[in-house]
Amino acid sequence: METIHLSYPHPYQKEVLPEAVAAIGFFDGVHKGHQEVIKTAVRQANINGMESAVITFFPHPSVILNKDIAKREVKYITPLEEKKAILQNLQVDRLYIVPFNKELSSLSPQQFIDHFIIGLRIKHLVAGFDFSFGHKGSGNMQNIDRFTRGAFTFEAVAKVESDQMKISSTSIRTLLKQGNIQKANALLGRNLTITGLVVEGDKRGRTIGFPTANLQLEGDEMLPKPGVYAVKVSVQHDKRIFEGMANLGTKPTFTNDTDLSLEVHLLDFTGDLYEKKLSIEWHAFIREEKKFNGVEELIQQLKRDEKKVQHVFQTCK
Repeated sequence: METIHLSYPHPYQKEVLPEAVAAIGFFDGVHKGHQEVIKTAVRQANINGMESAVITFFPHPSVILNKDIAKREVKYITPLEEKKAILQNLQVDRLYIVPFNKELSSLSPQQFIDHFIIGLRIKHLVAGFDFSFGHKGSGNMQNIDRFTRGAFTFEAVAKVESDQMKISSTSIRTLLKQGNIQKANALLGRNLTITGLVVEGDKRGRTIGFPTANLQLEGDEMLPKPGVYAVKVSVQHDKRIFEGMANLGTKPTFTNDTDLSLEVHLLDFTGDLYEKKLSIEWHAFIREEKKFNGVEELIQQLKRDEKKVQHVFQTCK
C-alpha cells in the first residue's frame, strides 16, 4: 500500500494519478462499520479495474476545532501506524492522509471536493451515511450531488448495527472505559491492539516470580480501563504469539504514582525482551487493580490471575 501525505494545496496533477475508487472518513478504530465502507470501495475498485484508495485525516478534527483547550487531546483507538497496518490488510492500494487544520476546515464543500476528490482523480466515492465535509460540515452525503461537477459517482453506506445499536467509535470508547474489552472487540471486528517498546522497569516482578515487560507507549493510544487483562503478545519480527496477563495501572502496592504504566507477564516465556517492540492484543478483563497488604498477598493474587488467564484462553480453543 502506498501512503501519500497531502497538503493544501497538494502538488498533484490529476492527469498523472490513476483513476481510483475511494473510501473517505476519519476511521478511528477501523471498526466493523468503517470496514463496510472500505470493503465497498475495494470491491468497486476491483469490479471497475481501478485502484482502491482511502482518504483519511490527521489529527482528529476536535484537536483543531474544540474551543475547550483541555479537550483537545485525543486518544486514538487506532493510532496512525496501527490504522495503516489494518488498511494494508484490507487490501487498500493507496492511502491519502490529509492534515486537518484550520485552513482545511475553512474550505467550502465545493473547494474540498474540487481539490481532494476531483483533483485526486477519484471516480467513485464511498462514505458512511453520516460523513460531512466542508466548512462547518455543510457538505454531506445527502447534498453531495451538488458538488460532483459530473466528475464522479458516489454512494453512502448505511449504518452498521450490533444488538440494535449503531457501531461507532464513541460506543467503542465507552466500552473500553468500562473495561468491556470483549464487547469492544466484537464491534471492532478484531482484538484491540496496542504496540509499545519494552524499556527497563523496576525489575520487581522477577523477584516475586512474575517477570514483566514494561512498555513505553506512544501516548496517543486509547487505553482500556485500568486493571488486569488476559492478553496475547507478539514480538516484532517474531512469528510466535504468547499468552500473558497485562497490568494497566499505577502499581498502588508499591508506589503513590498517578501515571498509568503497562506491564505484561508472558506465560511460558524465557528470554530478554528489552528494546523490542511488542504488540499487545487485549482479550478479557480479569479484575480491578487494587492495593495489597504486602508482597505475599500480591503473589497469591497473581497466581489466581494467571489461572484465570489460562482459563480464558483454554475456553477459546
